[in-house]
This record gives sequence, C-alpha cells and structure tokens, in this order.
Amino acid sequence: MINQKLLFARAYEKEGCAEIPSEARPRFHMTPCVGWTNDPNGFSFYKNQYHLFYQYNPYKTVWDSMHWGHVVSDDLLNWKYLPCAMAPDEPYDSDGVFSGSAVELPDGKQLLMYTGVLKEGGDHGKDIQTQCIAVGDGLDYHKYENNPVLDASDLPEGMSRNDFRDPKIWREADGTYRCVIGTRIPEKEGAIILFSSPDGFQWKYESILIRNDGRFGLMWECPDFFELDGKHVLLCSPQDMLPDGFEYHNGNGTLCLIGQMDGERKHFSYEHHQSVDYGIDFYAPQTTLAPDGRRIMIAWMQNWDTCDQQGAQERKWFGQMTLPRELTIHNGRLYQKPIRELDQYRSNKVEYKNVTVEGNVTLPGIEGRIVDMEITIRPKDKDAMYRKFGVWFAQNEKFKTTLSYKPYESTLKIDRKCSGSRRAYIHQRRSLVPAKNGEVKLRLILDKFSVEVFVNDGEQVMTATFMTDIAAKGISFFADGQVEMDITKYDLFAEE
Repeated sequence: MINQKLLFARAYEKEGCAEIPSEARPRFHMTPCVGWTNDPNGFSFYKNQYHLFYQYNPYKTVWDSMHWGHVVSDDLLNWKYLPCAMAPDEPYDSDGVFSGSAVELPDGKQLLMYTGVLKEGGDHGKDIQTQCIAVGDGLDYHKYENNPVLDASDLPEGMSRNDFRDPKIWREADGTYRCVIGTRIPEKEGAIILFSSPDGFQWKYESILIRNDGRFGLMWECPDFFELDGKHVLLCSPQDMLPDGFEYHNGNGTLCLIGQMDGERKHFSYEHHQSVDYGIDFYAPQTTLAPDGRRIMIAWMQNWDTCDQQGAQERKWFGQMTLPRELTIHNGRLYQKPIRELDQYRSNKVEYKNVTVEGNVTLPGIEGRIVDMEITIRPKDKDAMYRKFGVWFAQNEKFKTTLSYKPYESTLKIDRKCSGSRRAYIHQRRSLVPAKNGEVKLRLILDKFSVEVFVNDGEQVMTATFMTDIAAKGISFFADGQVEMDITKYDLFAEE
C-alpha cells in the first residue's frame, strides 16, 4: 500500500513536470522532474537499464522536505522520469529521506539503502540520522518493517548520531554485503565506517575504514568505495575545506583517495590524494559498475556554496547532474572521460588545423550551446611562448563565459562572472595544469547551461554551470602572443 504522502508527491510532480517544456531543460544532463535536486542516489544498473535516484524536493526550487526522485536510461544520456520513489512518510524519516545507494538482491528485487532523518526536539532540533532500507521492483518501493537497520547503538563510541549518513552499499563476490557510511566525532573531524551484512537486511559494525585527520575538511559526506585498476578508491565530499595550493578549494569540496585495503580488508590507507573536480559546480559523486566493467561516475552539478537561485522560480526546476564519466587510474591519479555513449550523438563536424590565434579570432561553423569541442593549443613559435590563451563561449554582445590558460603560471581558469548573474556568487576557479612545451589539450562539452572541461585526456576536469540566455551561442578565441590551435567541433543531438 502506497502512503498518501508519496501519492501526493507523485500527483504533484506529474502535473508540474508537464508544465516544463523540453527546451527549458539541458538536452542530456539530468534535471529534476520539477522543483529541486541535489545529491545523486542509488546509481545502478538494474533490469537492463541504468537507474538514478536523486535528492528531491518536488514542491519548491530550494532544499526542503527531501524525497527520492527517480529516472531511468538506456544510455545514460536520454533520461525518462519515473514516479517519485520515496517520500518522508515514516516516523524515523519524517524530516527527510536523505542520500543512499542501491543494489540488486538474489531474488531480483532492488534494495535501496538510505539515511532517514528525524528532528530531535522538533523543527529546530538536531537531526537524528539512521540507516534504513526499502525494497522494490524498479518502480514501486516499500520500506522495511524493521527500519531503521542501523542507528546510534551501532556506532563506535564517541561517534555522532547527528552526523551519520549517506550509505554506499555493494555486494561482495561471496554474496554478502558491505556498506560505508560517513560520520564524525562531535565538533571534530569525520570518519568513514564499514558495516557488513549476510543478506542486506541485518547489519553489523566492522571497523573505522579511515579517519579524517583534519587535513581534508571536517565531516565527509557521500562516501563511495570501490576497486579500480588494482587499487582501492574512496570518493567523498568533505565539508569546511581549507585550500592546499590549487588542489582544493574553500568550503564544500570533493576528495579522491587512492590506496589499498589491509590484509583483513577492514582498513584503508591512501597513497595519493586529489580533488575529483577543479571547477565551481561539483559535489556528492556516486559511481556504478556498468555491465561491460566500466566504473562510471555521476555527481550533482552544483555546490552548496554556489547555489544561484536567480530565476529558479521561473524555471520551475533547479539543479542538474553532471555528464556521466568513465573512471580509470594512471600513475596514481584518477582520470575521467565522458562516457563513450556520447560519441554516437556527434554530428556536423567542423575541423581546423594549425590555426594561428593572435588577438581575437572567430571561425566559421564554431558556435552553439550543445556542442562537443576538442582543442589543442601550442606556441606558434617554440622559442616564443604565448602569455595567455582563452576561449569565450555562451557569448553574445552582453554575455560570455571564459576558459583561459597562462603557460608561465601553469594555470587554467574558468570564469563565469559575465554570464548573467546579478549576485556575488563564486564565479572563478583556477587549476594547476603544467603544460609540456606550452601544449594543452582541452575538451569542452556544453549543454545549454553548463560546461565540463576535460583537460589533457581526463587528467583533470573543471565543471561550471551558468544561466546565460540560450540565444548567446557565440564561441571565439583570443591569445596574448601567438598560439597555434587545432580544433574539432561537433553538435550534439539535434537542436530543438
């Protein structure tokens, strides 16, 4: 029997979603059916489709009353809305159905594991966060009668029941289950806790997988833990970060730790660390394993420090997910590339080789807001290094977003201050990108209201959103000094 609160959410979203024309959304980046979205949840391959759930407030374009929205896709690019999967409709989750993950059970059902939230002492109290499960068939999900399955009594001594959230579950080769969950010592640094289960329903504490020593912010949200290319990888989103040169940014960030589990597989130590994304808008990444063995990641293409509400009420939706990305490790570093499924939607190829850029340059056929563009730059004269190179996009007489590179500083910068914002939100980020003899490879993927920049074949990525009027389709280039540029540009999908 479906709870009335969930039925109401489903009816509301059905009506609201129908009022949003497709041209008001990105073409291939997932947006909420209506209202607000933040973290991706339950990213999984189930019944021959990719399923993606998402933190969701169908009623407003601001964070509030967290539900789980639900979409499916055959190719991770064309998303179909399914009815809202869960609402905060039980005593243990009445103040929010928070983030979590999904796994298939041996009987063919899908298990969702999530954080249920109840305010301690009313609306102004602290959250009591517990771990809960629901089981369903890919469309309808029913919460387990013995929820919550993990609460404060399952935590190690000293860990907070108010910061205990975001379970990431997986199934081991022997058929048992594991999950990692973020928590922390009150007023101090966080930790990632490992739990185990024989069946996905009965859980027990195993160990502190890794403890944050204060180097990477405080609380670690949205952990994801997996094996990749012979290493173990922990992704998480630390709060209250301090910068470390260009590697991290202030505030809410993302962290990738690459290392190994110990012999008993209960403790993780890292050998390498890095940001997951170096741009403005990226948080709470979650991965899944594709049927062909690829590890694929998606994230909220926004950030708690950069939630620009301008025009949100008129749009009737707020928040996007990133383009799904294929992950690999090379020389101790996480590499990310756009999913290969995107290539089949390329059309209208325009290509230029050995173009000299000095001052401002435009090229026939190079424009658009739904494009895939590969650029390689190098000095025109190897003995005369250029001082700066840049590309302007989403551009007209009034607006532009800028990506620029300074070889003497080895810095790549994304800048959206001229993208139509009327508020002093974060508009710039820089990344350290050493160039070999001044040569840099860039792949820019634009989808109406966002850009994702893949640097040097995925060694780094910079992501940013902007709400520039869709009529601003110009793309141009500029250089201080002489740059030689190769460029290949494709339209993606068909213009609406």
